[in-house]
Amino acid sequence: MEATKIGNMKELVQEKWQKRPLIIAGPCSAETEEQVIETAVRLRKTGRVDIMRAGIWKPRTRPGSFEGIGTKGLPWLQQAKKLTGLPITVEVATAKQVEDALHFDIDVLWIGARTTVNPFSVQEVADALRGSDVPVLIKNPINPDLELWIGALERVAKAGIKQIGLIHRGFSSYGNTEYRNAPMWHLAIEMKRRHPELMIINDPSHICGRRDILLDVAQKAIDLDFDGLIIESHIDPDNAWSDPKQQITPERLGELLNSIRWRKEDIASEEFHAVMEKMRQQINQLDDELLHLLGQRMKIADQIGQYKKENNITILQTNRWNAILERAFRKGEQIGLTKEFITKYFDAVHMESISHQNKIMNS
Repeated sequence: MEATKIGNMKELVQEKWQKRPLIIAGPCSAETEEQVIETAVRLRKTGRVDIMRAGIWKPRTRPGSFEGIGTKGLPWLQQAKKLTGLPITVEVATAKQVEDALHFDIDVLWIGARTTVNPFSVQEVADALRGSDVPVLIKNPINPDLELWIGALERVAKAGIKQIGLIHRGFSSYGNTEYRNAPMWHLAIEMKRRHPELMIINDPSHICGRRDILLDVAQKAIDLDFDGLIIESHIDPDNAWSDPKQQITPERLGELLNSIRWRKEDIASEEFHAVMEKMRQQINQLDDELLHLLGQRMKIADQIGQYKKENNITILQTNRWNAILERAFRKGEQIGLTKEFITKYFDAVHMESISHQNKIMNS
């Protein structure tokens, strides 16, 4: 009978893993058995949650903070699953944690951002996973390094794990004030481009660090075709033992999910595809023209580099570059381009020009 129950749960987890959007929710930390059970029951009542999450082991920046209830909380999660039918997921960072989680039939594991950043830690977790068939989610590393994220993915895959998903939870960045962790959407998009076969879900809770902007970030993730969301939900957020500001009640979670405009990647409409194809061809033509113009610009940069070489002048001309940027900012504002985009675009063009001129200087 017990084997049948386990088999049925594995089938349910497989079904949930394929569902889009996939919704994972639950408290930042499991605190008491009562809190875990009540959270599970209230999440189940929303009718929107597919998998319940809860932190059992909590890596904290400084000692003295609540670092999780530990292994004794795993039976609480088992009981919550038994009462509600919700599969359970927890974070693991060591081989012992993997062993304990598997022993208590945790359905999905995730590797946290602080672990992903360390290849030794990822390898330890991957080695402990070898021989199991549990699905694994991998959060992006704390620092904005795509190769670390890919490296963690590869280590887990080489351990024989077949079902791997990604979690985009934002990145630490100096001077960032709007978010707890800057989303740096371009990195998540690039990861999705390189691995389109993998599920990638968004973690608005850790990106935002506060509940008032959760909906905005969640909506943007869905607009960017993310496969789901993982959101922290607590029965009494203001009194949570960890990260109270970013958690919301199960009832508020239900309202938030109902407020999102869930979009589709595609529709079966010939008219839609015909219109899109026409506009995409226009984009392709404009891209070709842009590349041609950039090539022409670099030829002039080569001529400037040669003239500087002949007259023994440095490559970098700071005043000239500042003047180019100011002119571009004014022009960009007139045609609806943001200052941030102009800066990134012209920085890239400038570095390519410097590279061209440097080759000439040293030829």
